[in-house]
Amino acid sequence: METVLSGIRSTGNLHLGNYFGALKNFIKMQDENKCFFFIADYHSLTTHPDPKMLHPNVKNVLTEYLAAGIDPEKATLYVQSDVPEVCELYLLLNMHAYLGELSKTASFKDKARKSPDNVNAGLLTYPTLMAADILIHNADKVPVGKDQEQHLEMTRKFARRFNNLYGTEFFKEPVAYNYGQELIKIPGLDGSGKMGKSEGNCIYLIDDDKTIEKKVKRALTDEGPKEFNSPKPDYIENLFTFLKVLSTPDVLAYYEDKWNKCEIRYGDLKKQLAEDIIKVVKPIRERINAIQNDEAYLHKVTTEGAAKAREHASKTLKEVRQIMGFKSF
Repeated sequence: METVLSGIRSTGNLHLGNYFGALKNFIKMQDENKCFFFIADYHSLTTHPDPKMLHPNVKNVLTEYLAAGIDPEKATLYVQSDVPEVCELYLLLNMHAYLGELSKTASFKDKARKSPDNVNAGLLTYPTLMAADILIHNADKVPVGKDQEQHLEMTRKFARRFNNLYGTEFFKEPVAYNYGQELIKIPGLDGSGKMGKSEGNCIYLIDDDKTIEKKVKRALTDEGPKEFNSPKPDYIENLFTFLKVLSTPDVLAYYEDKWNKCEIRYGDLKKQLAEDIIKVVKPIRERINAIQNDEAYLHKVTTEGAAKAREHASKTLKEVRQIMGFKSF
């Protein structure tokens, strides 16, 4: 059984892209692997979040993880800041991480360009903290999106560098995990290629039925095709991507046929799409509402998750300290 680790930043609610891109696969993984799922509240500090919203955001993600199907009896689910061993390993790894390589990462350059007044040390060493998250559990595999591939490669580099410096084979070099299948990318309803919080084009797992209907109704469309079997513009292809993921094959085939015959009625398509999205989101939303105010249950989940994570992490950190030469008197 392999060790798999994945985290998500505590910057708000989860959306359909998170659900189909990761969460559905996490549910399968927890039956087949030793899984660690964490909520990355330290990582969120790179953008200086409102301290009044830090805990509510963590609670949102925790609740939605559970409502989507992550089972704390099968997997270890914890909050990053509840495992202080991560911070010490982060410090130790930073001693072998160099300014040149950290400043060249695509994410650092992009965020530094967008927020020149907030180029902080945490942003610069983001890949090292990500490496500490992974290496503290010596994970074999890490589910990552395209935007995180460079950070995972740096984790491999840090692990290899540590092993070479200290003449050991202690750290594994984790590999990307795509669940053995092609990854699903859920598009935005605004015509863009990706659903994301910063794009403001999301359908959230907590959205009610009317909100979903309004968002789908506003999805970008046009006057429809003028010629039989004509190619679809990207923003129309996005709607069909939703149908492929959410609807039954016969529904998809019906609207493909209507498109090819120049008989497409976007109002009908959007109505069908909204109904199919609601079928997925509604039961999750109901579980979110049932869980989010159960403070005793959330306390139990996070406390037990932290204990399991720390037991695993402390063993790793103890060995790392010994390898590096730290000894008690």
